[in-house]
Amino acid sequence: MTLREEIDGIYRAESRRVFATLIRLLGSFDLAEEALHDAFRAALEQWPKDGIPSNPRAWLVSAGRFKAIDGIRRRARFDSMEDVNEQVEAIPDDTQTWDGEGIEDDRLRLIFTCCHPALAPDAQIALTLREVCGLTTEEIAQAFLTGAPTLAQRIVRAKAKIRDAKIPYQVPEADELPERLVSVLRVVYLVFNEGYSASSGPSLTRLDLSGEAIRLGRLLVDLLPEPEAIGLLALMLLQESRRAARSSPAGELILLNDQDRSLWNRGQITEGSAFVQKALASRRFGPYTLQAAIAAVHAEAGSPEATDWNQIVGIYDLLLRAEPSPVIELNRAVAVAMRDGPDAGLALVDAILARGDLADYHLAHAARADLCRRLGRRGEARTSYERALALTRQEPERRFLQRRLAELTH
Repeated sequence: MTLREEIDGIYRAESRRVFATLIRLLGSFDLAEEALHDAFRAALEQWPKDGIPSNPRAWLVSAGRFKAIDGIRRRARFDSMEDVNEQVEAIPDDTQTWDGEGIEDDRLRLIFTCCHPALAPDAQIALTLREVCGLTTEEIAQAFLTGAPTLAQRIVRAKAKIRDAKIPYQVPEADELPERLVSVLRVVYLVFNEGYSASSGPSLTRLDLSGEAIRLGRLLVDLLPEPEAIGLLALMLLQESRRAARSSPAGELILLNDQDRSLWNRGQITEGSAFVQKALASRRFGPYTLQAAIAAVHAEAGSPEATDWNQIVGIYDLLLRAEPSPVIELNRAVAVAMRDGPDAGLALVDAILARGDLADYHLAHAARADLCRRLGRRGEARTSYERALALTRQEPERRFLQRRLAELTH
């Protein structure tokens, strides 16, 4: 491996850690970003002559800090010397926190800052992917089918909000932590969902996003091993374990009962199931852990016929009490249909739709269509498939629904 390749490897492994600490030291996302790049430029100049230091992370933080101070002093002609000195003196020189636990604490601070509830949900996602994960603006824009300039403005506004509202760069106090952790986990889960089942576009999944979400989930569990963080990581691993079986080589959607279970990732299932048990054992679990427990029941079934639908319905009952929502009701209705027959499931789906809930949710109409198809109610099935087709924006789902419609005409 060449020295340049080693430095590139250090950049991939350490840049976001160094960046998190530089934000704490400099108090500014933009200054920290500039200092990070200056530090790596300095490394490219000095390390070929002096060798890679024994602690490259600490070296980079120190270099970034000094580069930022030099930059402040270079711009001194625009400011009074008193202001410049105040800025420089405000940058701490706490070398002892630039390694190990100190830097990991900085990463946790960065996650909570990017996911602060004062920021709009889409800004939280964009900022987390940009600053915590290190994705480029173009990569994030492409993943969410948004123009890069629009995405860039979203990130700029989020940083300005943090600055102007003086949002603290810190991990919440113990009494605030549960509520704030909810928003962090929600952001990670939204990123995962977009990767696991893209909301629109030509592909069913986006591996880069689900991979980033799992990486974030692991980081959270390492830094803050709360039961729901563990439960969310379990859920993501168990869902991700089915990726290879969820679509054909041509990109066509394959439903759970039709999947080749030999393609499921057993390593992810084993790890995810162990995390489920760990989260459940805490007795402080919540909705993510319960969803993971449902995914674990599916994962443990060697065939569709072996699935314990009674257990799944029971977990959905607990989940509805923990987090009532029409989508969870819909998922429970589908499970009831598998346990008690399509008539029982259809009655529950119709009750949800009759309330006006999920009227614009394509999966509700797709579920109704499938139940009507199984009951031989072809006209109703066709109407519901057409409604689902009009609402979905994802191409593999559209093709699947079109195939179902075509089957009803023969």
